[in-house]
Amino acid sequence: MTGPDDNREDVPTMILSGARCHLGEGPTYDAASDTAWWFDILERRLFEARVASGEVVFHRLPVMASALAMIDDAHQLLVADDGLYVRSVSDGRLSRYLPLEADDPATRSNDARVHPCGTFWIGTMGRNAERGAGAIYALHNGELIRLFADISIPNAICFAPDGATGYFADSRTNVLCRVALDPATGLPVAAPSELLVHRGAGSLDGAVVDADGVIWNARWGGGCVDAYSADGVRLRTVRVPAKQASCPAFVGRDFSRLLVTSAHEGMDAAGRAVDPDHGRTFVLDVQARGRPEPRVRLGPS
Repeated sequence: MTGPDDNREDVPTMILSGARCHLGEGPTYDAASDTAWWFDILERRLFEARVASGEVVFHRLPVMASALAMIDDAHQLLVADDGLYVRSVSDGRLSRYLPLEADDPATRSNDARVHPCGTFWIGTMGRNAERGAGAIYALHNGELIRLFADISIPNAICFAPDGATGYFADSRTNVLCRVALDPATGLPVAAPSELLVHRGAGSLDGAVVDADGVIWNARWGGGCVDAYSADGVRLRTVRVPAKQASCPAFVGRDFSRLLVTSAHEGMDAAGRAVDPDHGRTFVLDVQARGRPEPRVRLGPS
């Protein structure tokens, strides 16, 4: 159980993108091309950054998307409010792959991450964060399987390096859960259990697990990333220059740094004024042992 005493740590930090995201989310990193990707969900923008050079561009989207995974060097799987799309990296062309709650206009996609075996976990939520309107699905062998229902704001989807444990949170309740998985399928073999409850400023948001099994969780409203052991003990709290830190991803050739997105959703003019780096995207030199993101598998291997 966490408490209000942060013992915040300052690490070397750079602004990767000065563009202010209304709701920055869903970062991932493709090591093969040294490219980071993330979204401004509400403004329907996909950002693309060469990490070594710092070159950043963004792409307008026809859908409200929140996450992506690499299929291969030339294609991505985009998670959007009405379904999953295959995206061509070269020209941005989208083709519909599967619907996702397309018959429910009140929901949209949110957090997502790929299991080490290639199964893709995807969360949905109400567009106004309605209580219990969301769920978590697994894309496994080309089929969407609903794993957990009655979730308000699904976040912190991530996996232990051996694939035997999955994690997820509901940001409304501030509970981070863990669940035993079959490493070969990325599917649950037991019911979820409570790993920790966050107390104090902010709420649990996106997360990623490093090569040592440490869970790095962005704290929305707390201006930081918390690092937890697999037993739920807080090991570090690293400062982020924006209050509404939203999601981390390991970047760089050695995966030692964290890209962290942020947002200004819900902030009034006064709130933005006292948070001058609101909505920007950062790289924090946390000196962790990160690991590459797996590629999504669309069908049986």
